[in-house]
Amino acid sequence: MKNTILGIKINNTNLDSTLKIIFNTLKKFNHNYICCVPAHSIMECYDNPDLLPVFNNSHLNTPDGMAVVWLLKLMGHKEVGRVYGPDLLLALCEQSLSTGYKHFFYGGTPKVLEDLKINLSKKFPGLQIVGSFSPPFRPLDPAEEVQVAEMVKKTKPDIVWVGLGSPKQEQWMYDHVGKIDAPLMIGVGAAFDFLSGHKSQAPRWIQKSGLEWLFRFFHEPKRLFRRYILGYPRFVVLVLIELLKKKRSRS
Repeated sequence: MKNTILGIKINNTNLDSTLKIIFNTLKKFNHNYICCVPAHSIMECYDNPDLLPVFNNSHLNTPDGMAVVWLLKLMGHKEVGRVYGPDLLLALCEQSLSTGYKHFFYGGTPKVLEDLKINLSKKFPGLQIVGSFSPPFRPLDPAEEVQVAEMVKKTKPDIVWVGLGSPKQEQWMYDHVGKIDAPLMIGVGAAFDFLSGHKSQAPRWIQKSGLEWLFRFFHEPKRLFRRYILGYPRFVVLVLIELLKKKRSRS
């Protein structure tokens, strides 16, 4: 079941339910992609409606961010839990030790990818990481697009993890679904930076409290000022207006 928040359809799911959905999806070998959706991504779509099809055509939009989780719970979906990109990546890597899932990483710098693969291999001995690619900070030309598609095809991954930041990663998955020969692509934002050790991850208690945004803003104030200091208050106001409109339409 899905709920619409400012135009984006969010699945009422949690980490365990998402893992089950992914397991069933991989058995069918269709070409799909999954978006982990925090408030930031919702606001990106609100400000640029052309992004709505990018998110709403995904196989699954999971609630990534406590603001989204709390909002869905307020709507009556008590079973909802946060599906945080780094947690999803780690959970699927652990599951892969028994299922044999093969992984490809797209995004991040060469050093981030190198350290990510080292850390994951240490944490999950036997994990099958079949390839990675660090794209340039510009759109790929047609020849490069073909090279990337061939690279993925040769390595035969089950999951292509995409770490380009939102909404760039979602746009990339939308543009490449069916062109990249893998059953599933999953956008996980800054997970590569966190799990490689290149950026500090908020302690679990801060994540659960809903103050992870403040932790991240403290570490990267210039980059995240617009997202958190300007974007989050707008998100709250717009969501409240939407909820009031829905309440009035029902009465």
